[in-house]
Amino acid sequence: MQEQVGILDERSLDISESFGQDLTNQFEYASGSIIGRNHVLAGKNNQDAYQIVKQEKFITAVVCDGCGSGKHSEVGAKLGTNLVINAIADLLSPEDNQDLEIDPDFWHLLKLHLLRKLQDIGSIANADMQFVNDYLLFTIVGALITPRETVTFSMGDGAIAINGKFKQISPYPNNAPPYLAYGLYKPEAINFEIRDRLPTSELESLLIATDGISDLVQVENINQFWQEDRYFKNPDAIRRKLAMLNREEVKPDWHRKELTKRSGVLSDDTSLVVIRKKRYDLC
Repeated sequence: MQEQVGILDERSLDISESFGQDLTNQFEYASGSIIGRNHVLAGKNNQDAYQIVKQEKFITAVVCDGCGSGKHSEVGAKLGTNLVINAIADLLSPEDNQDLEIDPDFWHLLKLHLLRKLQDIGSIANADMQFVNDYLLFTIVGALITPRETVTFSMGDGAIAINGKFKQISPYPNNAPPYLAYGLYKPEAINFEIRDRLPTSELESLLIATDGISDLVQVENINQFWQEDRYFKNPDAIRRKLAMLNREEVKPDWHRKELTKRSGVLSDDTSLVVIRKKRYDLC
């Protein structure tokens, strides 16, 4: 069963279970998204989306960023998070599997599964290439946690942090990332890139984000999002933090006898999901 995006699990915890195979008792998450300043000025919607699924045997999270030149790419981003999350859940839900493994074919099968779903959407919409360019171009950055292994992956740009080590995925030449929908015309041209693999027993924290985070890291310590408890106690805390940074302020300059205007610091839509190992008070 999927959890709602941005709503933390408030159920009581049995500490004795947290060291077993039930991932829901081992990890917690926080998330948030904000529309970028440039999109507000241009009258556009937030073209980012994110989604998280937290189950006993796996946790997966995805952020998607719609192509900036697409007229309605926020549609693709929202579809993308849903398609990727559900495709992963389908591939990881064999009835008799007691210890999930991510075999080498998993990412290829995931790509083919997603392309079939996009083809179905295109058929329903009687879509041509213009429809694809306007609605279905989005980047993907994600994380998949099983009891044995944690993997981060991407198709396009964004950012990832594992156990406090933050790294941005470099922009692609001509600002043209390998969007999943390009695979509708040439499947071999796009593939998921594996960014990190580590035993889940070694995972303390991870972050995935869209490329809008590049502005955020210039003005804020990114470590706060997995270190500070407040982000995990209040499901709206990350969004509020991002909104505060993007608030336009007008202040008087008494020396110059004029008003000074400060614009928001996040020029692009910014979305992030943080997952960390739960902390227990044993006192």
